[in-house]
Amino acid sequence: MLDDMSYVDVLILRHLSAGPVHGYELRKQVEMTVGLALNNNTLYPALRRFEEAGAVTRTTEQQERRPPRHVYAITKLGRELLHDLSAELRPEQAGDDTEFLTRIGQFQLLTPEERLRVLIARDEAIGAHLERLRMLRQREGGERWGDLVTEELIRRTEAERAWLASLRTEAHRP
Repeated sequence: MLDDMSYVDVLILRHLSAGPVHGYELRKQVEMTVGLALNNNTLYPALRRFEEAGAVTRTTEQQERRPPRHVYAITKLGRELLHDLSAELRPEQAGDDTEFLTRIGQFQLLTPEERLRVLIARDEAIGAHLERLRMLRQREGGERWGDLVTEELIRRTEAERAWLASLRTEAHRP
C-alpha cells in the first residue's frame, strides 16, 4: 500500500489523527496546509482506500433537512500507516519539495534514526541535482540570462544542503 502513496495521503491521515472529521472539513484542512485546492476526486478515493485497508473508519451522521454526512476517524492501523508514510521518503519522492517538506512536518512522530533517513534521502536527491546543475553550467555557451538562472539554482541548492546539515544535528533531539 505504501508504494503509491504521496504527501496528500500523509496530510489526510495527519489531520485525521487530530480527531474525527467530515470529508468537507478534512478537505479544507488539507488545503490550508498545502495552499492548493484538493479536489474530491483525490480526497474521497484516498479515504475509500484507507477505509478498505482498515486505516480509517467512516460513520454516518444524520442532519436535519440535509443529506447525511460521513465522518472519518483514524484507527490504530491508520496511525501506524501515518508513521510509516512519514518515515519513508523513496528516491523518486526525495527530489520533490512538497513530499520532503511534508515529511519534515511529521518529524515529531519519528525517531531520530528515521528522521536521519529522510534527511539523507533528500540530501542524496539534491546532491544529484546539484551535480546536474554544475554540469549544465560548464556546458552553457555564455548566455548571460541562462547563466544567471543556473547560478541562482546552484546557490539555492547549496543553501538547502547547508540547511539539511543543520537539520541532521537537530534530528537527534527528542
